[in-house]
Amino acid sequence: MRRRPPAGGAGAVSGVALAILGAAGFASKGVIAKFLYADGWSADSVLWVRSLLALPVIAAWALWAVGPRALLRPPPRAALGAAAAGCLCYYGGATLDFRALTMIDASLERVLLFSYPSMVVVLYAGIYREWPELRVFGALVVTYVGIFMVVTGLDAGVLRGNAAGGTLVLTCALTSALYYLASDRWTGAIGSVAFTFYALTAATACLGAQRLIAGVAGASVWSPRDLWLLLALVSVATVMPMLAMAEGVRRLGAPRASVVATVGPPTTIVLGGWLLDERLRTAQWLGVALIVAGILALELAKRPAAAAGSQAA
Repeated sequence: MRRRPPAGGAGAVSGVALAILGAAGFASKGVIAKFLYADGWSADSVLWVRSLLALPVIAAWALWAVGPRALLRPPPRAALGAAAAGCLCYYGGATLDFRALTMIDASLERVLLFSYPSMVVVLYAGIYREWPELRVFGALVVTYVGIFMVVTGLDAGVLRGNAAGGTLVLTCALTSALYYLASDRWTGAIGSVAFTFYALTAATACLGAQRLIAGVAGASVWSPRDLWLLLALVSVATVMPMLAMAEGVRRLGAPRASVVATVGPPTTIVLGGWLLDERLRTAQWLGVALIVAGILALELAKRPAAAAGSQAA
């Protein structure tokens, strides 16, 4: 089956716009969650309601995109792989991430979470014994120096305040990297849309089981403000960016779309400063710049190989 090449001209412009829209939508998640926490919602309750409301929309998208026959009759091993990846990333990793948002600023959470592509490179090298080129290794060093500066601000007090939450976010980033590797392994058999559907379904089932076992309480009052915030969390920060990014990748190709997605962390920093009065120190700003530069270098390093792969296809 011949792959559709990345779009040019107007298609490329619309692809860039969609990728920016998707990255900006994902970037708003932490800010919206912070407002819900301020209204008395727990991290686990926010994550549960978000998953419960988003799953039907994702299911409808999957039915429309691939059809019921392909969706309901997947290769069993691929479906199990997707479910396991979803439990790891969308349940375990997301739980850590939403809890971290009760400890650290939304801007720091988004910047640290953005480090997962560098973890993909490290994991891939370890699993397949394909060590990165010198320029890729340099990009990794730049990225991790940036992480150190963001978490510490070159100040012991800042480190104490961010250590626990930063560790949770970086662990979540690791689950995202593992999800990426699982997706790379199984989407050839099941397709990316079905993979996402089965992953989200498994994660939502895990969240439901957790609530039944632990009896986690939600907010005592569902105010009109909370309903609007939850609607924004599901639509603006979850479903819309997922669909927009998927279409942006289809039109641009994954390497170009991932480069465009680097607008995400600066967007969260702007939103956090505007709506939550979050402020980064100078050293943390330098760390943000290093992380974004490192990820850009990693993604740009993939482009020659991706171009060669598309020519072969």
